[in-house]
Amino acid sequence: MIAAIDIGNSDIVIGIYNRGQWQHQWRLPSNPSMQQPDYEIKVRQLLLDAGLNSADFSGVVLSSVVPVLTERIRDTLQHLTGIEVFILDPARLKSMKLKIANPHEIGSDLVANAMAGFSLYQSDVLVVDFGTALTFTTVSSKAEILGVSIAPGIRTAIKALTQNTAKLPEIELELPVTAIGKNTVHAIRSGVLYGYVGMVKEMVARIKSEVSQDLKVVATGGLSHVLHPLRPTFDDVIPTLTLDGLRLILANES
Repeated sequence: MIAAIDIGNSDIVIGIYNRGQWQHQWRLPSNPSMQQPDYEIKVRQLLLDAGLNSADFSGVVLSSVVPVLTERIRDTLQHLTGIEVFILDPARLKSMKLKIANPHEIGSDLVANAMAGFSLYQSDVLVVDFGTALTFTTVSSKAEILGVSIAPGIRTAIKALTQNTAKLPEIELELPVTAIGKNTVHAIRSGVLYGYVGMVKEMVARIKSEVSQDLKVVATGGLSHVLHPLRPTFDDVIPTLTLDGLRLILANES
């Protein structure tokens, strides 16, 4: 049994992989004010509720883009499982090459995405991750991470709009039927969501023109299901892609 942890700017995703599948997935807030004992209580309760024995874990792998939380979550998992946690460091990656200027700048979650995407297709692949940020990670058929493109995530964009504009309500992420808005909520949903549809299509087209028209495109992230018109743009949509990459990296690098 393996635990994979992805610490993002909004959430900490914990996946439990056993018998060839992800049997459990949990989300905790990425809260810098929470200390290690607080996280340990929460994770211990999750394991208890799922009927999992911490002594049954054979490996633990962690990706983090929130440095202040890395040590706290590492210590939590090491204390609960008694296993040394493998922390993904892109600069030390052996199974993939990073064709970027500074390997220390790339998020470890994007490296995990690249690993999973390449392992899935064994060819040129683009991973589109709908998270706090919208990211496009391009990988060559030679297992080289060629580079990354980053834009604000959908929820980030809507939050910025509603928080900095008077009298705008909280907006749920629901793609409207029409692009022409009939009220404030409809207008924001249309402008942001259809705008992101257009942006993703344009980015995919441009990256394909630079790499290959045969480039495989796979989507992941918590919001990958929101933009229905994009489904034909993707060869696959895999919500667990980041966790899959962490699991593969643990197997290849540890």
